[in-house]
Amino acid sequence: MELLNWATALPLIFMAVMGLALLAYVILDGYDLGVGMLLPLATHAEKDVMVSSIGPFWDANETWLVLGVGVLLVCFPMAHGLVLSALYLPVAVMLIGLIVRGVAFDFRVKARDAHKAAWNHLFALGSLVTTLAQGWMLGAYVTGFHTDLWSRLFAVGIALTLPAAYAMLGVGWLVMKTEGELQRKALRWGQGVLWPMGFALVGISLATPVVSHTVFHKWFALPGFFALLPIPLACVAAFFAIRHVLAAPRVVAAGYGWVVFVATVVIFVLAFFGLSYSIYPYIVIDRLTVWEAASATESLAVIGIGVAITLPVIVIYTIFMYRVFWGKARELTYGL
Repeated sequence: MELLNWATALPLIFMAVMGLALLAYVILDGYDLGVGMLLPLATHAEKDVMVSSIGPFWDANETWLVLGVGVLLVCFPMAHGLVLSALYLPVAVMLIGLIVRGVAFDFRVKARDAHKAAWNHLFALGSLVTTLAQGWMLGAYVTGFHTDLWSRLFAVGIALTLPAAYAMLGVGWLVMKTEGELQRKALRWGQGVLWPMGFALVGISLATPVVSHTVFHKWFALPGFFALLPIPLACVAAFFAIRHVLAAPRVVAAGYGWVVFVATVVIFVLAFFGLSYSIYPYIVIDRLTVWEAASATESLAVIGIGVAITLPVIVIYTIFMYRVFWGKARELTYGL
C-alpha cells in the first residue's frame, strides 16, 4: 500500500473527520442530555435554570451528529448501509427520543403550570431514551453487530453505562454554569453518579477484549500493551480528579469547578482514541476496512471541497456561540 497516495489517504482523512465529528457530538450533546436526565432531581425554579444553561447550545450541538452521519453516508456508503441496517431499530428509538426532547423543550416554557411538569418529565424521558439507544448502538458496533448472547449483554452493558457518563458530563456543566444551591446540588449528584460510572466503565473496558478478539490482540500484544498503558492510567487520574473536586466545595468556590467537566471530557477523549486504535483499519470491525467501504477517489476529492468549506464554518460558529453565551445561567425567559 502506497503511503503517499490520494486513494489511500482520502479515506483515512474522511474517517478522521467522521470520528472527530461524532466525538464532538458525544461531548457536546452528551452534557445537555445529561442535564436533561438530571432534571427530575431539581426543584421547579432550578429546572428553569438548568434548561436555560443548555438553551443556546443544545440544538446546535446536534449539528455534529448530522455531519458525522453525513460523512458516513456519502464517503462510506457500503458501511452506511451495513451499519444502519443493523441498527435500524435503535436509530429509530434515538430519533423518537430526540423529537420528544425537542418538542418538550419548547412546550415546557409555553405550557400552563398544570402541564409544565408533564413536559419536564418528557424532556427527561427523551434524554434518557436517546442516551440508552446510543449506548446500545455503540455496544453493537464494537461487537461487529454479532447477535450471540455475550454480544447482546455487552450492548446492554454499554447502554446502561452511557447514561451515567452523560450525567457526569451534565454535572460538570452545571457546576460551571450555575451557582448557589443548584451548584451544590450538582456536586451531590456528581458524587452519586461517579462510582457507578467508574465501575461500569471498568467493567466495559474489561469485557471489550473478551467479546472482540481483534480488540484483545490489539491491546494485549507486547510491546504495544506498555505503549497503551498511559491511556487507562490517565483515565484513572481524571476519575480521581473529579472525585476530589466533587468532595471539595472550597475548590469549586475558588474557581476550579471546571475540572469536573474537563476531566470527564478527558475520559471520553481517551476512550475514543482507545476505540479508534482498537478497530483500525476497520470501519466495521472485522467486516469492512476503511478502504473497502470508501467511495471512489474522484468522489471523495469533490466531497472534500464541500467539507473543507463546511467544517471550518461549523467550528467557527460553535466557538463563537459558546463565547457569546458563556457565563452563569439564569432562569429561562421568552420575550412576548
